[in-house]
Amino acid sequence: MADEIETRKARAAAWFRTLRDRIVAAFEALEDTTRADGPPGRFEVTPTTRPDGGGGLMSALRGGRAFEKVGVNWSEVHGVLGERAQRAMAARGVPGMDRDARFWASGISLVAHMQNPHVPAVHMNTRMFWTPGAWWFGGGTDLNPCLDYAEDTAHFHATLRAACAPHAPDYYDRFKAWADEYFFIPHRGRARGVGGIFYDDLNTGDWEADFAFTQAVGEAFLPAFAPLVERRRETPWTEADRDTQLIHRGLYAEYNLVYDRGTKFGLETGHDANAVLMSLPPLAKWV
Repeated sequence: MADEIETRKARAAAWFRTLRDRIVAAFEALEDTTRADGPPGRFEVTPTTRPDGGGGLMSALRGGRAFEKVGVNWSEVHGVLGERAQRAMAARGVPGMDRDARFWASGISLVAHMQNPHVPAVHMNTRMFWTPGAWWFGGGTDLNPCLDYAEDTAHFHATLRAACAPHAPDYYDRFKAWADEYFFIPHRGRARGVGGIFYDDLNTGDWEADFAFTQAVGEAFLPAFAPLVERRRETPWTEADRDTQLIHRGLYAEYNLVYDRGTKFGLETGHDANAVLMSLPPLAKWV
C-alpha cells in the first residue's frame, strides 16, 4: 500500500507540473500574437523552497502585451502541519488529523491580471493533499471581469459544464454553487466575479476517478479562458475603463488576503511568501 501511495503522489505531482508547462507555453503564445507596443512578455521562473520539506516553481510574467501580471505556480511540499493548520484540518473532519499532523501536497495555482480592462482576470488551481489518515483532491476556476460580457461568462461556464459532465451528472451544479458561496465577499455583500466551479475534500473512494476529474478541470482551463483573451485583448478602452478595472482589483485583493483558504494555508505552513501572494494584482484602487 505504501508503494501505491507514493506512486499516486508522483503521478499527481508530475501531471500538475505538466499542466503548468502547457499553460505557460500557451500564455507566451498569446503574448506573441497580441498586437501592442513593446516586446512580448516572458515568464521569469524562480525555484521556491519550504524549509520543512519540498518546494516548487514560481513562474511570473509582468508587463506583457496581454498580461499585466500573471503567476503560474507549481509546488510539491511535505512536512508537519503547524498547530493552527492542524486544528483547521481536524475541524473539517480530516481523519486522524488530531493524532498525526504529517502531510504531503502538490498542485498548480494560477492567477492572471490583464492589461486590457475588457479581458477578465482569472484564477485556477488543482491540487492533491495527503495525510496519514486520508487523501483528497481540490480545485476549480473562476472568472473575474470588471466589464461584464454575458457571452464570455456563458462560454466559460459551458466549457466547465462539459468538462464535469462525463464524471458525475451533478458535479457542475454542485461545484458551481460551491464557487458562488466560496468566492463571495461578505463585507462587500457581493461575489468577486461571475463564478466558475470550486471543490475541495474530494474523495469518493476511487482515487483514479477523482484524479481523472481533477485532470479534466485542469484540461478545461485553456479552452475556457484563452478564447476570451483572443476576443477582447485589442478592444479599445478608456481611462474610465481602467479606473473600473483597478477598483475591481481591490475586491480581488481583499478577498485573497481576508478569506482565501489557499493563501492562509500557504502562509501558515511556511511556503514561499512571494509565491503565495503572487495572486495579488500589480495595481489596485479603492474609492
